[in-house]
Amino acid sequence: MMSKKSPQLRFEGFTDDWEECNSKDIFKPKIRKGEPDLPVLSVTQTSGVVYRDEVGIDIKYDISTLKNYKVIEPNDFVISLRSFQGGFELSDKLGITSPAYTIFVPKSPEEQNNLFWRIQFKRFQFIQSLKTVTFGIRDGKSISFNEFGDLKIKFPSNILEQQKIGAFFKELDNTIALHQRKLDLLKEQKKGYLQKMFPKNGAKVPELRFAGFADDWEDRKLSSIAERVTRKNKNNESTLPLTISAQDGLVDQNDYFNKQVASRDVTGYFLVKNGEFAYNKSYSNGYPWGAIKRLDKYEMGVLSTLYIVFKPTAINSQFLVSYYETTRWYREVSKNAAEGARNHGLLNISPNDFFNTLLTIPKSAEEQQQIGSFFKQLDETIALHQRKLDLLKEQKKGFLQKMFV
Repeated sequence: MMSKKSPQLRFEGFTDDWEECNSKDIFKPKIRKGEPDLPVLSVTQTSGVVYRDEVGIDIKYDISTLKNYKVIEPNDFVISLRSFQGGFELSDKLGITSPAYTIFVPKSPEEQNNLFWRIQFKRFQFIQSLKTVTFGIRDGKSISFNEFGDLKIKFPSNILEQQKIGAFFKELDNTIALHQRKLDLLKEQKKGYLQKMFPKNGAKVPELRFAGFADDWEDRKLSSIAERVTRKNKNNESTLPLTISAQDGLVDQNDYFNKQVASRDVTGYFLVKNGEFAYNKSYSNGYPWGAIKRLDKYEMGVLSTLYIVFKPTAINSQFLVSYYETTRWYREVSKNAAEGARNHGLLNISPNDFFNTLLTIPKSAEEQQQIGSFFKQLDETIALHQRKLDLLKEQKKGFLQKMFV
């Protein structure tokens, strides 16, 4: 043993210093082959050890080579090929995997708690230490058991302390996973409501409506319900540079890019005020016709003149927010955008053509209001769950820093 230290935060009753030794003093490699009838496994950095046919991509392998695949059992540790990114997984499955993977187990299982080591191997500080022993280039970096075995690792020698730490983080991870599932379910529900509460292309009524509304929706040009904003920031009323994130809406460039992309002199930019909308003509993955968002987070900000800015005049603003979260407006924009004209990631659509796009909307202002309020409340519920999830993740980060050496 080389040194002894103690973490900042410990469970009651444990006072002994943690120990430090080489990984190979605690773990041993495991090589068991010759069972080709077992299911083939893969190791992912998002879902851990999974069955190969559940990965989601068609990975080809030669069946005749399966006899050379290594056996993985529950509670085996597996180092994936990109271990420098954190590819240490604790298996919960029985199967076989490529000989390229490194599999190891504690030399004395009764003296080591796998849940403790699972967390230890996932810590950022541990992953950083791998960079000194990985080999290969770019994403192909890997690590053999020999290199892993020479790493210095710190741990409590008391198995009861290991068990308490492992169980604590397992429960915390389960809580985080539960909140993540709730959040994902809410987002899926919102996606479903957006599909059902707005008419499909060509239809005049949505599939799902609030009680008391039966009239057909009507087609209206954007120019008849909103007006363009071309106000310049000539008096430097705002120096807050904005950008449109398809996920987060109009946000501060400095927060989004970690730097300011806008020019130092923003007097020639559009001055956008709270409640006004902007169309980002940049297309991205999942957003083939760009994104249209309302400024909600700040009183005002500045936007490049490449954006089209407008404000609602004869439509419920909250309804319009939800409308532009659907894909219903894609067809109109695609008809007005110059065919095949995409310049440096920007769609070639003029403000004139954009304001000539047709929107299918309820005639009733009350129906507009109810739809807008419904999605606003749903968004607030999603945001609340997101904050809870973020807080739990931050708490975990703090515990990882304080409960390990």
